[in-house]
Amino acid sequence: MGYSVKLISASEKDRLYDEYKVKNFHSAKAEIFGLCMKLYTEDRGIMDMWEDNFYSMSSNVRSHARIISVNDERYGMEVHYDRTTNTAFLFNFDYYGWIKSIALAIVADMLEDSHGIFSVHGAALDVNGTGVTLIAPSKTGKTTQSWGLLREKGGRLITDDWYFVRLGGGNPIAIGSEKNCYVDADIGDVWEEFKPLIQNVLFDNKGRGIANIRWVTGNSSVIPMTTVRHIILMKRDYDDKNVIRKLTSSDAVDYMIAHDFCNPHQIVRDARKLKMRKKFFREYFSNSCVYMVNTILSPQETQQRIRDIVKG
Repeated sequence: MGYSVKLISASEKDRLYDEYKVKNFHSAKAEIFGLCMKLYTEDRGIMDMWEDNFYSMSSNVRSHARIISVNDERYGMEVHYDRTTNTAFLFNFDYYGWIKSIALAIVADMLEDSHGIFSVHGAALDVNGTGVTLIAPSKTGKTTQSWGLLREKGGRLITDDWYFVRLGGGNPIAIGSEKNCYVDADIGDVWEEFKPLIQNVLFDNKGRGIANIRWVTGNSSVIPMTTVRHIILMKRDYDDKNVIRKLTSSDAVDYMIAHDFCNPHQIVRDARKLKMRKKFFREYFSNSCVYMVNTILSPQETQQRIRDIVKG
């Protein structure tokens, strides 16, 4: 991960706020799983992407958490976070993807403590009534394969990046919080159906932009939630010739711990949080069918193997 996180006191938050409140910020509120997150930024382009990415929150609702993104040469690329007021100062961030992920991480931190609701850094889809999630470290094909499932008749997107989970009373429920997706410019290189998607997207300096998948797949192709039945963990290990194997919940939890829960954007990392997250994933995996898919085949061959899992 290219940035560091420092937990600060409320008094340090007040000092920083007093220092930066004179700046000419753009600001907007987003609704993220029932909480109001407010972004302050000097970059109009970042603000535009934020408003395209998230559902808006009424200006009459007071914010539960705040992100203040500033450029200051005295700092590196770092986050200073006050947990008592859920306020984060982001220094020298020019990458929108990390800003939106930190917003989701702050909401996740709040919900873990106050409501026992946990989140997953992964894609979630509903394929003909069957909830499927793909969870993986970076560069293992998660995005390619999740978008590939959208090509399946009856495939609908919950999220391609991050979702929240309700446990209890049967299969888990995955719930998305982003309105539109933050996609790579090459999204159509593997699946040609998505080439028209990028025609109306303004890409940032990282070659990514906010896209409305509904432009290609229709208004009903994005839904708010699904009941998860299949959990697919992914890796890319050419020394392992097994492409698919079923996992026990213990094996799946061990994989998640070994790979930092496949989430580099955990705003708070301590022994207490580790214990909470281990407990959550143990229960999550115990209530679904869990598979490991090794993405050493071509994207098309891997996609067929995943579809075979989904179809049972």
